[in-house]
Amino acid sequence: MKRALVTGSAGFIGYHLSHLLLQRGWHVTGVDNLSDYYDPELKRRRHARLGDGFTAVIGDVATPGLMTDLLAQHRPDAVIHLAAQAGVRHSIDAPRDYVEANLLGTYEVLEAARAHPPAHLLIASTSSVYGANADMPYRETVKADTQMSFYAATKKAGEAMAHSYAHLYGVPTTLFRFFTVYGPWGRPDMALFKFVRAILNGQPIDVYNHGRMRRDFTYVGDLVQGIADLIGRPPGTDPVSERDSLSPVAPHRIVNIGNGETVELGRFIEAIEGALGTKATRNLMDMQPGDVPATWADCGLLTDLLGHALPRTPVEEGVRAFVDWYRDEYRS
Repeated sequence: MKRALVTGSAGFIGYHLSHLLLQRGWHVTGVDNLSDYYDPELKRRRHARLGDGFTAVIGDVATPGLMTDLLAQHRPDAVIHLAAQAGVRHSIDAPRDYVEANLLGTYEVLEAARAHPPAHLLIASTSSVYGANADMPYRETVKADTQMSFYAATKKAGEAMAHSYAHLYGVPTTLFRFFTVYGPWGRPDMALFKFVRAILNGQPIDVYNHGRMRRDFTYVGDLVQGIADLIGRPPGTDPVSERDSLSPVAPHRIVNIGNGETVELGRFIEAIEGALGTKATRNLMDMQPGDVPATWADCGLLTDLLGHALPRTPVEEGVRAFVDWYRDEYRS
């Protein structure tokens, strides 16, 4: 039985990835500190659903030595590092949280992988690292040095840290940049959750940039399939195609995982209204600090690596799945 260690396993993406790996016959050790950035009870409910083959470790990846001890004990074939402090807006108010979780936490994971190398180390990054780049769809090989939030800056720093460790110690490392992820068991601080809750409570929704936002909305089931499929494709020495982001000096690669389509926020809201059968009252607002007007993934490298394209769940279908989950979970 293959063994995976997933950090952030009680988080939105970590839960779905752990569930998929268990379905595929892996044993999964999940590490999460159940932080109170949002409702820890939601995180506990996610963990409780994972069942046989899952071992939960409640702890903070930034704790010195914890990850090294866990890798020594469990000897995972793959380490998937998802634990992070998320949220663009929160990084303006509480930047130290991002230093501790995203920089120190990633450092501890890298040190653990150096001491006890897995066959493949995979680390979550974000489309936010593309920052002010306006040439879309985003390709992994374009320069990305204009981050517009401290959250994005810490994730870009994590990519650079991982490259240095891959070069120095030879651990095959893939950084995957995911886009706007949504779906059942989603985070309460994200737009879909907030919109559904507000509409059901008869409250207006805040629509930034007067609705002229565009996002590459990526259904969580599609995303975690991409992560799981990448586990068996660690970077080596040879590029897979002309668009490969493989480092010339390290077994290190950056891969976009998105839907490959940019969708206007208005269409996303219409999908929510259709699933709820209720119209939203829209409070049109200016752009928020640190945000970007659009994101759009070029997923050609991912297709080259996997030999096939990922499913591309339409927003209407994915939003309905979230609404069905929300109504069941919150009896709304």
